Amino acid sequence: MPILHARAARRTLFAAVGAALLTSQLPSAEAADATGLADPVKKDIAMRLVSSAENSSLNWKAQYKYIEDIGDGRGYTGGIIGFCSGTGDMLTLVELYTEWDADNPLAKYLPALRMVNGTDSHEGLDPGFPAAWRKAAKTAAFHRAQRHERDRVYFTPAVARAKKDGLGTLGQFVYYDAMVMHGPGTDAVSFGGIRNRARRHAATPADGGGQRKYLNAFLDARVWAMKQEAAHRDVSRVETAQRVFLKAGNLDLDTPLKWKVYGDSYEIA
Repeated sequence: MPILHARAARRTLFAAVGAALLTSQLPSAEAADATGLADPVKKDIAMRLVSSAENSSLNWKAQYKYIEDIGDGRGYTGGIIGFCSGTGDMLTLVELYTEWDADNPLAKYLPALRMVNGTDSHEGLDPGFPAAWRKAAKTAAFHRAQRHERDRVYFTPAVARAKKDGLGTLGQFVYYDAMVMHGPGTDAVSFGGIRNRARRHAATPADGGGQRKYLNAFLDARVWAMKQEAAHRDVSRVETAQRVFLKAGNLDLDTPLKWKVYGDSYEIA
């Protein structure tokens, strides 16, 4: 896959402490009523929207087996939201999977994953790691582990933070997609930094601002962050997708939805 056409817009390296702090300060989205993006139907729409940008496909459930190095400086990228060997979340995923199934194809690569964390190195992973990942992806336990880590690290904190900011379903998706790409850190080009930049230009609804004005400010801040890194500079997943929904006033992310990413057209009827 071409870098900008598949998973080029990858998250920045995030500190586990920062992610844990963000999660601990917010109520669990899963514990709340299944409204907004936590509604199963809306959540599936969110997964399909992300997959259109990350995998050029609406079939997010086909991505458990995905694994490659896209040359973005984050090592191997794999799975349903692009866990990376260089950013820590792939390591945490394989550790959890091994807790659930000690005799799994990826367990023997844990020492190498710990060693390469924070780098783009393949040392200790090549040549067998991609094949082992695809083999693991045939198991229900690995599917469950990927969904668990997607929700724990990205989806649940994003939805909870959005609800606390007074945002509806579209805003919750905007937060989730940003957290998937940029990571839940607090530096300028991570989710926390993007949110802080947006709040300097518009108040959140919880602070008395309007949803549309604030979300436009957040998307502006995200575009700025994306353009700080070469792999992120195609901002179509914002401008010809999320901004389109916002301009249409579709704050509930209702279907039908039509959008473009990297020039390709998608639709959820």
